[in-house]
Amino acid sequence: MGLFEKKSTFRKFIDSITMAVYDNPDLGPEFLEQLEESLVMADVGVDTADKIIKELNKTINEQYITKERGIRKELSRILEEIMDKGERNKMSTDYPLIILMIGINGGGKTTSIAKLAHMYKNQGKSVMLAAADTFRAAAAEQLQMWGDRVGVRVIKRDEGTDPTSVIYDAIQSAKANNIDVLICDTAGRLQNKVNLMKELEKMSKVISREYPEATRENLLILDATTGKNAVSQAEEFSNITDMTGIILTKMDSTARGGISITIADEYDMPIKFIGMGEGMDDLIPFDAHEFVEGIFDE
Repeated sequence: MGLFEKKSTFRKFIDSITMAVYDNPDLGPEFLEQLEESLVMADVGVDTADKIIKELNKTINEQYITKERGIRKELSRILEEIMDKGERNKMSTDYPLIILMIGINGGGKTTSIAKLAHMYKNQGKSVMLAAADTFRAAAAEQLQMWGDRVGVRVIKRDEGTDPTSVIYDAIQSAKANNIDVLICDTAGRLQNKVNLMKELEKMSKVISREYPEATRENLLILDATTGKNAVSQAEEFSNITDMTGIILTKMDSTARGGISITIADEYDMPIKFIGMGEGMDDLIPFDAHEFVEGIFDE
């Protein structure tokens, strides 16, 4: 079944292709309009859906496509081209590596940190966590719990401490202990955007100053079940700092999935991982071909 669970709304989207072809065998404007509505219902943004339909219409006319199978094949190609960012879909393999985890509270950031730590530890890498969300009550304790479970050290300070000072301490410890991967939690107070931007800027400056030789990944964690709200978060956070990629969480539940296509298209953001469950091994490296194949696979 691939990366994508067919019980999601995208299952209805696939079924709608069959119905649209059945209702409009000439594959004319009514067919394309019905198909575009189905894309939007699957949480694909209006602009991205329009782009997909225009490209599909062009291909239908140029290749004289008249069968449902041909429609699915061309849709697969179009979606894969949108989502495939080449090497940008992959995490850097240059170490030492510092990963800033960014996103609103409740989006799955902390559990994603734990899953990443587990993944890297299983790869034989030394891992350390930095609890730099010092304003959310019990955030450090929650990260410590996951650190204990995974078996990695967590650098933390008292609640209310300057979060950048936690990053500073973590960098010094990571350097002293030759840590391969330092994963940093950050605050998720999007409603206080100005302060959040200043925090992230300070963190970035400290990392560049204290550990210029380290490779950087800034990952935005988005809850796929929030649909268009997740797209809004992508826009907001991309205005705050440079993102190197996205982790889409909760894709195993009621997520419609179309937001992944919209974000890849409208914001040119590569998807690095998809969260498909609560288990430590349920953070799946993203592959555009496998993802699209999972949507259309019978």
